Amino acid sequence: MGKVDDALFEARPYVEYWDRLKELVEKLWDEVESEEEFIKRIMEEMEKAEEPFKTDLRIFLQKFEVL
Repeated sequence: MGKVDDALFEARPYVEYWDRLKELVEKLWDEVESEEEFIKRIMEEMEKAEEPFKTDLRIFLQKFEVL
C-alpha cells in the first residue's frame, strides 16, 4: 500500500476530511486488484460525493497519479 500511503501523506495538508478520505481509500484499495481499477473506483466515488469531500477525493487522486 506504499503508493496509497504516500498519496495520503501528500494530500493531508490540503483535504478537509482526512480521516474519512483515509478510511475510504484504504477500503477501496483492499477491494481492487489493480491501480487502474482503484482509480476507476475513486472516480466513481467522486461522482457520488458532495463537496467538499469531492474535492478531497480529487486532490488525493491527483497526488496518487503523480507518484
